[in-house]
Amino acid sequence: MLRGCGLNKGSMTGMLLTIVPVFSAFFAVMFVLLSINVIRARRKHKVGIGTGRNKSVERAMRVHANFAEYVPFALLLVALLELNKSNSLLLMGLCSVLLVGRLVHAYGVSMENERFAFRVSGMMMTFAVILIAALANLVIVLH
Repeated sequence: MLRGCGLNKGSMTGMLLTIVPVFSAFFAVMFVLLSINVIRARRKHKVGIGTGRNKSVERAMRVHANFAEYVPFALLLVALLELNKSNSLLLMGLCSVLLVGRLVHAYGVSMENERFAFRVSGMMMTFAVILIAALANLVIVLH
């Protein structure tokens, strides 16, 4: 029996995903923290809507928006892999690289004196996860 769902492990109506939901919880916390960072920047610089042409507000907003633009799509691709019973090490690896990539990107873009290497490496990790997951899904479906 799986904990909490009351169904046998082999049941098709039971829990199908186990890895992506765990990582999704970490991404959800990160999303909320990035949201709070935007709120703090807006309050600090007294900006209600938009950026108020303030670089700190703009950076906070872009970190949050960039996260919102890429993470859901990447998680969807990895979740599809998990639904297709892909290797758990591949799934954990992809999710881990995505998490590190988003942390590195957020750190780099949030800095007023941005160190571009953080931004670039974070995006490279994100793109790598998306591309690898997309290709793996194609291989599974077309195999």
